[in-house]
Amino acid sequence: MRGEQLLSKPGDEDAFNDILFNALLSFAFMFIVAFMLIQPKPTDGKITPKAEYIISAQWPDGHPDDIDLIVEDPTGKLVWFDAREVGLMHLDRDDRGQLGDRITVNGKQIANPINQETVTLRGVASGEYVVNLLHYKAQSRNPVNVQVKIEKINPQLVVSYAGQVTLNGAGDEQTAVRFRLSDTGEVTDIYTRQKQLIHATSKSNAGGGK
Repeated sequence: MRGEQLLSKPGDEDAFNDILFNALLSFAFMFIVAFMLIQPKPTDGKITPKAEYIISAQWPDGHPDDIDLIVEDPTGKLVWFDAREVGLMHLDRDDRGQLGDRITVNGKQIANPINQETVTLRGVASGEYVVNLLHYKAQSRNPVNVQVKIEKINPQLVVSYAGQVTLNGAGDEQTAVRFRLSDTGEVTDIYTRQKQLIHATSKSNAGGGK
């Protein structure tokens, strides 16, 4: 009789197993919840480049001519196709008109008709900036209208300047706009007094290849 009393009853063993199972289940649930709370949120692969200003030049879609955007910083340094990264300035897109606008993928040609060059200012350096346009190479004989914009993108997008310049053939260089940045990164002055940045010797030489 004493031996039988020392053995656990079947009902007691089942109850113990149920309690142990529920405890393990609760622990696993709390672990999953804790993991979800500490897991970083997905960014969907988005990368936001650091930039304070975007300077862009755009001419008619599909136009064959090659227009260059040139920007001079307060120290006199230039960013353009020949120097794509200077100080805080970066030439993010060099557009050569129709050249390079078509690529072949899986035997099919894909065209990008948009003509646009962009320069970003990835920091604030106070002083005067000069934005010029150079009609580098002309396939047509007609003047080309180029839209120029300066956009401040931090802390929110603000168009600081928008204007148009008409270029009249290969070698024509014109100042689109000049502006000043304050120490806090604000545009304080905007004017269009001309200043040549690239000394093109002749229209024929300017029409050479890059």
